[in-house]
Amino acid sequence: MDDNLHPISDRLLTQKDRESSLGQKGKVVWLCGLSGSGKSTLAIALEKALYQAGRHVYVLDGDNIRTGLNAGLGFSEDDRRENIRRIAEVSKLFADSGTITLNSFITPTEELRSLAREIIGKDNLIEVYVKASFETCKQRDVKGLYAKVEKGLVPNFTGKDSGFEEPEISDLVIDTEKQSVEESLAALVDFVAPKIQREG
Repeated sequence: MDDNLHPISDRLLTQKDRESSLGQKGKVVWLCGLSGSGKSTLAIALEKALYQAGRHVYVLDGDNIRTGLNAGLGFSEDDRRENIRRIAEVSKLFADSGTITLNSFITPTEELRSLAREIIGKDNLIEVYVKASFETCKQRDVKGLYAKVEKGLVPNFTGKDSGFEEPEISDLVIDTEKQSVEESLAALVDFVAPKIQREG
């Protein structure tokens, strides 16, 4: 380590200090699942619900991460790992600030989810699997990605060219094939709300 660099963490406010000021617990709600499963829809809806309840909340997803912080990364195995590593590190800082962060990322393998878990810390992380089959997501094709996949315009597409490993240890599973957006959101709010409530 450079001799001119001195750690300052022992002189900064703590996460509990910031949580006390905000009246909430800093948490990272990480929604994973296939493209089109409903992750972003739920993250946006949850952000609005929590904001209306007076919570300090922020959404991270591909639109605001891959156009800025991770603009130089592609979709190779190494780039996917670096993408998740950076997102997890930013999320860790957000949690430390007392912010409730809602992450919407495919996160297709247990290795990547484990990496995020290790960086953020289990106490600050809520893992949510937004479940929907490849065929259902293909039919929805909200962003037109699946149509591009059929034309060979999207290499390494998760679920087709590269696999998606279903999570085995999620804190919550939301099946958007069986539940409406309203039902899914209600389940998500019911699960998350108690975990961001500060005691005392």
